[in-house]
Amino acid sequence: MGLLSDAFVYLCAAVIAVPIANRLGLGSVLGYLIAGVFIGPILGIVGSETTEVQHFAEFGVVMMLFLVGLELQPAMLWKMRQQLIGLGGLQVAGTTAVFAGAGLIFGLSWQSALALGMILALSSTAIVLQTLNEKGWLKTQGGQSSFSVLLTQDIAVIPMLAVLPLLAIEHGNGHGNAGSDGHGETAAHGGEALASLPGWAQALIILAVIAAIIIAGRHLLRPIFRFIAEAHLREIFTATALLLVIGIALLMDFVGLSPALGTFLAGVVLSDSDYRHELESDIEPFKGLLLGLFFLTVGAGIDFDLLFGAPVMIFGLALGLMLVKFALLFALGTVFKLSGPDRWLFALGLAQAGEFAFVLFGFAGGAGVLEQNLLRTMTLVVAISMLLTPALFIFYEKVVAPRAAATSDRAPDVIDSRGRVVLAGMGRFGQIVARLLMASGYDVVILDHDPQTIDNLARIGVRTFYGDATRPDLLHGTGLGEADLFVAAIDDRDKQTMVVEHVAKTYPHVKILARARDRHHVYELENAGADIAEREVFEGALTLGREALIALGAHPYRARTKTKDFRNHDRAMLDELRENYNDGGVDKSYIDAMRAHSETLLQIMRAERGEEGHDRTERGWNPPPKGDATL
Repeated sequence: MGLLSDAFVYLCAAVIAVPIANRLGLGSVLGYLIAGVFIGPILGIVGSETTEVQHFAEFGVVMMLFLVGLELQPAMLWKMRQQLIGLGGLQVAGTTAVFAGAGLIFGLSWQSALALGMILALSSTAIVLQTLNEKGWLKTQGGQSSFSVLLTQDIAVIPMLAVLPLLAIEHGNGHGNAGSDGHGETAAHGGEALASLPGWAQALIILAVIAAIIIAGRHLLRPIFRFIAEAHLREIFTATALLLVIGIALLMDFVGLSPALGTFLAGVVLSDSDYRHELESDIEPFKGLLLGLFFLTVGAGIDFDLLFGAPVMIFGLALGLMLVKFALLFALGTVFKLSGPDRWLFALGLAQAGEFAFVLFGFAGGAGVLEQNLLRTMTLVVAISMLLTPALFIFYEKVVAPRAAATSDRAPDVIDSRGRVVLAGMGRFGQIVARLLMASGYDVVILDHDPQTIDNLARIGVRTFYGDATRPDLLHGTGLGEADLFVAAIDDRDKQTMVVEHVAKTYPHVKILARARDRHHVYELENAGADIAEREVFEGALTLGREALIALGAHPYRARTKTKDFRNHDRAMLDELRENYNDGGVDKSYIDAMRAHSETLLQIMRAERGEEGHDRTERGWNPPPKGDATL
């Protein structure tokens, strides 16, 4: 198969499988792995050439670590030091120790056991972060703790790459020349130019190279990038970025160190550079394609004969791996006082092995640290653990989270105050409403389910009661039966609608004001019984739009007039489209009505208005003089 044919097959597999995997919530990494399985073991379209392709694709790992370094600004790392060293460090060290001990029990040498323990300590950054973002869990305590551990793991890959060749050296001569594959080639053959020098001289040269990368990144690369940027040629800047990564990789290979270590170090040095975002945008596409190609080759190389020959053993190892990691993570979550569903999210989310395992397996196999039979088995185990990860998140969302929230370690507070207003949800929206009402002299009973938010509000003197507003008994305990107004400002869209419906049916005399995500949510809340539903970003966006008009040269009066016209038209459209909306979504009549209103809006906004359009009731506002050029 020729080069173009190979490229066509791999790209075709990626284009078909990855979007489907994302739609199913599996993530891009699993999409690439599944695509590789189909074009390799199942269909047999690709075969022996995947090893050569993998050698080329592994350079995507070098680029990935460069981008990881760019994200790790020293100030940010210092701010997160407790989480990184404490929670993340204990996770990596503890998991490594447990799996290394298991390896020794099963008869592995201490070098192989330690290498296996380090590799299995890692989790899948790509799958976990993508899922946390999609589900909106990243800002929770469990999500933030997961992010800290994943960041620690990404950083830990660097010393792992440095330690694995040392384990190979100590492992014995029988494996010392096995470095003919992937990263192993660098480990075994890199640094031949320094081989004739004494050890102290090699160490000095290596330190000098590392120091040169740091100094050049601080003082030399920035003026070079500035010079290149002044040419205003995007392709030359991209070429310079690639030249930097490839050059550092070659330099590190020359002295016998991991290329990934050098590029990671360069990324950290450039993390506070003015050109950091430009470098990221230029390198990201190459990194994504090469990593995708790498995972394709991993999937194509999975040994299905081994899986079908010993399915109980393979699945047993995968489930055992996930169970051990879950137990360790759950214990750490308890020690670091993650409560309720956050602890479960943390433990279930990171229970799998990660994509870096495939990279380190190739490195360890080439260096002779791990035997090929063990590598084939563990590659399959890691892939299965990643494939099972979406099921863990589904299990958490549908089963664990509701029960964990209901049986939280913190009991709901006893609500011993009453007020004319009951407000549920003290997020960024609810806080503004609550402050306005309390500053105006009204007593507001506030209910929220996030302990951290409650503690933060208590520090500034805002009393908030802990409890789940979806529970009818807690709502009743707020004194809602004697209140005049209920403000629903819950983040979760479905829970918001459910709470509004319950209050409308149970307390028909209470007026309900509700926060809505968008126009359709307004209709859902109104159908549920809300008296007024306000879109959460509508007024803020209008204010910013008015400032944008002024910044573009419009007179403040004209900007305010246009904003007012837009608001009036949008609210009229909200009322008129209500009859075209149904719970099943939008139909042709709704779309046609939207188009008609859009045309009307254009006519209104483009119409010239003079002073006669000034609203005289707006005291203190001076319209622009006639003939003002900004009109």
